[in-house]
Amino acid sequence: MTTTLFAQPYDISATGFYFETIEEYEACAAKAVNAYGQPVEEFEIQFIDGERIDCELAEAIGLTQGNLRAFLECVDAWEDWQKTNVIIAVGECGYPFDPKTDPQDYDVDVYAAESLRDLAMQFVDEGLFGEVPKPLAYYIDYDAIAHDLGTEYVETVIAGERIVYACR
Repeated sequence: MTTTLFAQPYDISATGFYFETIEEYEACAAKAVNAYGQPVEEFEIQFIDGERIDCELAEAIGLTQGNLRAFLECVDAWEDWQKTNVIIAVGECGYPFDPKTDPQDYDVDVYAAESLRDLAMQFVDEGLFGEVPKPLAYYIDYDAIAHDLGTEYVETVIAGERIVYACR
């Protein structure tokens, strides 16, 4: 699916334009003039249509003219899990957006879990709390573990997918 953006001039007497590539943007921006024939230099970049995760990425990085080229390159180059890492790192954990940083280099733990309780169950199954004998497994209080995990981990929804993450 293509990503459609709109460049809204800050000059109220000028008309904006839709675009899908950086080349289209640069060509239209170079021709943009206001009602008095003066060139328009500043635009608000708005996400119009595309993948839901790309929309959330645009929101997380604060899409502007300054990071437009990097955004469009990342949308084409990154997989969804990489976009998810950046959305969490930049939008939730406060990391600065740098397209040169590999998305897995952000110090963020992401789990495909529906809730903190599911994450607690996953951690117990993986042995993070040690070996649990079968007869005792029925007595584990997953809600209590989930409550404790809530001090470091957060539940969120990105592009319709529920995940749990922790900023390190």
